[in-house]
Amino acid sequence: MQRNEVKEEYKWKIEDIFSSGEEWEKAFEKAGKELDFTRFEGKLGDKKVLAEFLRTNDKYMIELEKLYVYASLKRDEDTRDSESSARYGKVSMLYSKYCSAVSFYEPELAGLGADYLKSLLKSEEFKPYDYQLGCLIKSLSHVPSAEEEKLIALAGETLNSFHDIFAMINNADLPLPEIEFEGKTTKITHGLYGLILHSSDRSKRKEAYEKYYAAFIGLLNTITANYYGNVKKDVFLSRAYKFDSCLDKALFYEDVDKKVYDNLLESVSKNCKTMHRYIADRKKILGYDKLYFYDVYAPLVSDVEFKMSYNEAYDFVVNGLSALGKDYQALLRRGHDERWIDVEETDGKRSGAYSSGAYGVHPYVLLNYQPTLNDVFTIAHEMGHSLHTYFSQKNQPYAKSDYRIFVAEVASTVNEVLLLKHMLKEAKDENLKKYLLNYYLDSIRATLHRQTMFAEFEYEAHKKVESGEPLTRENLCGLYAEIGKKYYGDAIEHDYEISTEWCRIPHFYTSFYVYKYSTGIITAMNIAHRILTEGESAVKDYFSFLSGGSSTDPVSLLKLAGVDLTDKRPYEFAMKEFEETLNELEKMMGI
Repeated sequence: MQRNEVKEEYKWKIEDIFSSGEEWEKAFEKAGKELDFTRFEGKLGDKKVLAEFLRTNDKYMIELEKLYVYASLKRDEDTRDSESSARYGKVSMLYSKYCSAVSFYEPELAGLGADYLKSLLKSEEFKPYDYQLGCLIKSLSHVPSAEEEKLIALAGETLNSFHDIFAMINNADLPLPEIEFEGKTTKITHGLYGLILHSSDRSKRKEAYEKYYAAFIGLLNTITANYYGNVKKDVFLSRAYKFDSCLDKALFYEDVDKKVYDNLLESVSKNCKTMHRYIADRKKILGYDKLYFYDVYAPLVSDVEFKMSYNEAYDFVVNGLSALGKDYQALLRRGHDERWIDVEETDGKRSGAYSSGAYGVHPYVLLNYQPTLNDVFTIAHEMGHSLHTYFSQKNQPYAKSDYRIFVAEVASTVNEVLLLKHMLKEAKDENLKKYLLNYYLDSIRATLHRQTMFAEFEYEAHKKVESGEPLTRENLCGLYAEIGKKYYGDAIEHDYEISTEWCRIPHFYTSFYVYKYSTGIITAMNIAHRILTEGESAVKDYFSFLSGGSSTDPVSLLKLAGVDLTDKRPYEFAMKEFEETLNELEKMMGI
């Protein structure tokens, strides 16, 4: 389908940012001329000058954000359009120039010392920046000398090369072979591999699994050397910035209490037996003598008939989220009626789905809607992101409006859990109910258990290097196999291929990132339960979290919604939820 064939009601109203490309060009030209912060440099010790700088910076960033989001959305409407691509390239370059122009800010402010920074916190004028300034004060003990900082900056491009090297291996040089699938012979891609693993054709799953891993195993020595270099880089930076460990450094800059990481690993490890049971149930339901890792995504329940038009699906989502109250439902309606959403899949349009937004303008959602149950959940997920953005921007000044990555997946997952619970409650068809229970179990397994397993692996790999032990293909594969057996149990065959899985995970080059997926779903499960059992008071608390932006540290923000991740109870609840869902599926399946 071409974009000009799509009805206006199914296109996002991008003119709410700029009325036309011409208006964007004028705003871009104006922003280019106004990019000058030199008058502030070296003068931030004067509080009046600092306050003016912060206000000027906010005002400039608000306009730059609109330019960027408009260009990004236009490019994604049709990635083949050269004019849109050029516009996106122009604003990306302007953003780089902006970063360079204000690069003096943090080092200069840090150089003025803790007493000066603390004095700012007492002033109402600096209230919009109190959290930002507080983080800077805490970081002062980890600031190297000016000469050391200069050396680290000079080495920056080299230190960041391990991520780029893996990306080149993974996306360009990986010798992936061809496979015949659905009547076509085609090269295995990462996306096709995932698609085949979810199919019901076991021989094809086995073939794809073996061929896919063979490509990585052929490069295992190279990937090992690259990952070892990445971990050594982390160790170097943690010591250069005066941290006790790589994990301490990562959590410090996210402003997350280490108890969160410790609680996650301890609680999930302690409750692996339920996961072992689920894997054993998979083996029974599928009727296999031996279960392999290429079987863990195979459907346990035949596909259910669940076809809805977009408008029907949207109404279904709105009704399914009734537990969040009429105000939330009204905002969902606004998103639909005011055209925040780009719905149809068209030629050249970016694939997938996402939520985006610029301060002062409503959020936007990109979909490529197909009438499937997964796409119904995608609506709920992306609108969760969008309304989180909406609440944060409505209730916070610009400097505090952007929430941290640590909490970014909470609102989207709350919507998914609430919708699923609603569907389970209303389901009359037994096959649909089985399908939904299995869908929930697989979501928890993939997002909670698997990502925690990843988190434990990278934690242990970093500990090895911190204690002076080198990383080799043998000890990395051995470590991964040992952790995998703990998480998955004896009902599945732990073959050599799966011991090498660590070598294909891109997120390991952004160290200590994956645990946030686990804490995100744990938090969402707890919030959804509170909303369904406590009603209005829990919804009110949840809205306080949604409105928080980055007004305080992310763990404290979650406490507003009634979830304290420094306590073990939220983790134990999530483990119990997994077990109770499994009990229900076993009962329905007659196990």
